[in-house]
Amino acid sequence: MDPVAAYDRIAPVFARLAKRRRAYLDRVDQLVLSEIALGSRSLLDVGSGDGARARRIARSPGITELVLLEPSLAMQGKDLVDAKVWTMRAEELHSVQAEFDVITCLWNVLGHILPSASRIGVLRQFARLVSPRGKIFVDVNHRYNARHYGSLQTALRFLRDRASWDERNGDVTVTWDVEETRCTTQGHVFTDKEFRALSRAAGLTIEKTFVVDYATGELRRRGWEGNLLYVLGPAAADAA
Repeated sequence: MDPVAAYDRIAPVFARLAKRRRAYLDRVDQLVLSEIALGSRSLLDVGSGDGARARRIARSPGITELVLLEPSLAMQGKDLVDAKVWTMRAEELHSVQAEFDVITCLWNVLGHILPSASRIGVLRQFARLVSPRGKIFVDVNHRYNARHYGSLQTALRFLRDRASWDERNGDVTVTWDVEETRCTTQGHVFTDKEFRALSRAAGLTIEKTFVVDYATGELRRRGWEGNLLYVLGPAAADAA
């Protein structure tokens, strides 16, 4: 099922799906808030769902302009009078002329953008749309997260990548099963090396990386212990 159609289907139970990962989601939000630069006034959230997370993030630093990009009409929240909603896919951002101090793309939204060339294209649009001193936040499911996927599956993934690297090695089937609602779609899980290559190709610099336990939300020291949250900026700003 196309990812947008899949989100249309799970929209009625999405809040319960998110509750399962509340500790992780809350910690990512806290980290984003801690890294937003003082004076930031605008935020673009890509793959915003009902917009609840982006609205909480925007409220704390006093951001006055909030744009929620969500292609699934069923997922969009109600009464979003404090935000502008773009009903479009991330791949369509090339048609937008704007500038944002903060861009967020959270909970492996990038992993629902296929193939790799499209992911690079979206990251390039982030680089174009972010302000010169702005920040971009992307968290992804880590392919080598042994704490979540288990040691055996992670070892097999690692050996496959070493023996025959292919960008499609990280393509996975995603199944959501909440109460009586079940649907399957495509996704992608990343390695740190892979994401760094995507960022370079898009003209972005990784400023910080956090490893966050997918079950508890705790910060971890080793990559195999969690998912990956990246803080990025324009490469030109890094070179200045």
